[in-house]
Order: sequence, then structure tokens, then C-alpha cells
Amino acid sequence: MSRILLVEDDDRIVGFIKRGLEAEGYVVDVTDSGGDALAMVRETPYALIVLDRMLPGIDGLEVCRMLRREQHQHLVLMLTARDSLQDKVEGLKGGAD
Repeated sequence: MSRILLVEDDDRIVGFIKRGLEAEGYVVDVTDSGGDALAMVRETPYALIVLDRMLPGIDGLEVCRMLRREQHQHLVLMLTARDSLQDKVEGLKGGAD
């Protein structure tokens, strides 16, 4: 069974995404912290990381950059309310898929 890490600090969004993924048969781990996400990824082979860009503390973009510097090859789907072309480019350059 594939395991997904959901990194999001909005409880409504967490509930919505988690329910949908679990209904499709995925195991979903959740954290609202960039620091915790880094620790979890170092311990668990996730099939996918769904990562909010705007997190308190270490933001999602920095988490993604750190994972790529550490050579983690997980797929990363970045969620964000930011919608400018520059924001999209930054996310992709930071390592999001």
C-alpha cells in the first residue's frame, strides 16, 4: 500500500485531502510542520509528498529545497494559494514536481 505524506497547516484542507486519498486506498501521514516533515521523510519511504508552500516556521519551498539537496527522490506536489507565474517557477526550481 502506498504511503503519502501530507504537510498542511489548515485542518479543513487536511481533512478534505486525507479523506480523498484514503478512499483511494492510500495510507496518509499528516504533519503541519516543515521540520517534522523533514524528519518523517528521512525515516519513511513515501510515494508522494503533498506539501503546502506557506507553512509556519520552515516553509514548504524551503522543505522541498532541503529534500532535494539531501538527494531525496520523492515526488513532491506543492499546494499554494499563490498563483503568479513567478511563484510557480520558484516552486519548480525548488524541486517540486
